[in-house]
Amino acid sequence: MKRAVLVAVAVVALGTVAAGESALPPVRTLGFGVVWVVAWSPKGRYLAVGGGASVVHLVDTATWKVVRTFEGHMLYVWSVSFSPDGTLLASGSADETIKLWDVVRGTEVRTLVGHRWLVTSVAFSPDGKLLASGSGDGTIKLWDVGTGQEVRTLVGHTGWVTSVAFSPDGKLLASGSWDGTIKLWDVATGKELRTLAGHTEAVFFVAFSPDGKTLASGSRDTTIKLWDVATGKELRTLAGHTDSVSSVAFSPDGKLLASGSWDRTIKLWDVATGREPRALAGHVGPVYSVAFSPDGKTLVSGSWDKTIKLWDVAARRELRTLTGHTDVVLCVAFSPDGRTLASGSGDKTIKLWDVATGRELQTLVGHADGVFFVAFSPDGKLLASGSGDRTIRLWDVAAGRELRVLARHMGPVYSVAFSPDGKLLASGSGDKTIKLWDMATGGELRTLTGHMGSIISVAFSPDGKTFASGSWDKTIKLWDVATGRELHTLAGHTDGVFFVAFSPDGKTLASGSADGTVLLWDVAALLRGR
Repeated sequence: MKRAVLVAVAVVALGTVAAGESALPPVRTLGFGVVWVVAWSPKGRYLAVGGGASVVHLVDTATWKVVRTFEGHMLYVWSVSFSPDGTLLASGSADETIKLWDVVRGTEVRTLVGHRWLVTSVAFSPDGKLLASGSGDGTIKLWDVGTGQEVRTLVGHTGWVTSVAFSPDGKLLASGSWDGTIKLWDVATGKELRTLAGHTEAVFFVAFSPDGKTLASGSRDTTIKLWDVATGKELRTLAGHTDSVSSVAFSPDGKLLASGSWDRTIKLWDVATGREPRALAGHVGPVYSVAFSPDGKTLVSGSWDKTIKLWDVAARRELRTLTGHTDVVLCVAFSPDGRTLASGSGDKTIKLWDVATGRELQTLVGHADGVFFVAFSPDGKLLASGSGDRTIRLWDVAAGRELRVLARHMGPVYSVAFSPDGKLLASGSGDKTIKLWDMATGGELRTLTGHMGSIISVAFSPDGKTFASGSWDKTIKLWDVATGRELHTLAGHTDGVFFVAFSPDGKTLASGSADGTVLLWDVAALLRGR
């Protein structure tokens, strides 16, 4: 039986990722949500995790703690890949963009925009100079990593391009597609060299053997095929899974092939004989991604069941499961002193964590639906949470106690923000309104109307005189806090605005949208005329 893929999309708001040294002092973010993809860094020090949230987590494999959370994508992350030297990480997202991240500093290097649909796969060339990306728009793009410029677009598939991989010598590129074929391309010229046909359904993953002589492909037809790269002939079909094969990976020595499947298992195959020594069972949801550690001793798998599992390859046993909330984590926020982490989840709870130890301090229960946003007050004593149950709740952080429920919105509350002095709270809702609340009394001060769609994000300027709202109606509005008067409407995005944020000096406003772009606005110039 074939299952349709159910995609979970979460809009995630995260605190700022601090820069660090190469040792990457650990903080811990608990709860990965749906895991679509995992990738090892070249030396095995780190594991990158992407999935149903719009972030990429970087896990230190020495401690198995999350040491970086890369935020910036507007929709879920479909693919991740490290550069050969391990200094860069590329991520492809359903927001149609690719982002390049500095692994050491934890900062975004650049955003590559050009695809017209979700980016399903990214891969660096062996010399690290090129990046290949495959997309739901049916194309493959080659990018110059140094400049971020698009080098060329490869066209030929008649369906989604689901996977791309460079040969070890960097001369060939393989692509797998929803059209059921694999194509081999000449990297230097962009010319299509060969089409490999044999699968009866979509090809989900392709991978070269370490010597570059063999290509493996995993398909929705439940099989893995091995191909002779030089001739294009099919060498062997590995059959044994009972549902779609979503991911395949060769061990570093090329002797083993791991496959992950919607049948919830991972299989390890002997490449020379095609024999399956043993299946690894433990996930309770489809397995979407598998990857070997650089030394080949450990295999990692990511699953729809919201867990990541680590496996001892030699012993064929599970080593560890990384878990957190019982549903997708929709938002996280650090306290002002950085000692506490708050996380909101589709499981309707907020959890408070000790950042230094990763220990859960409190579970805040009260919401009747998923928690979309959490924000600490400037002094760190209060936490505000917005939920699909249409309420905002205020919590005493030290006591873990609910102080007040603000219930005047008629739709889900997608965003909350404290004013810099902590006296006001702004909330944005699916009812197309923004509300300002008095924190001393809990009373509603005013309701601001003007947007034609849900309010997804609100943010105060650093001086507290202005606040911005981003909406599904594709616009950003600037408001005067004292009077509630609309000052400006900023139009430029071609899809919903998911996030707005002021620069620390208040002169620039950044907005992120479902159109795959981030726009920077000169609000200082706008506000001078008010």
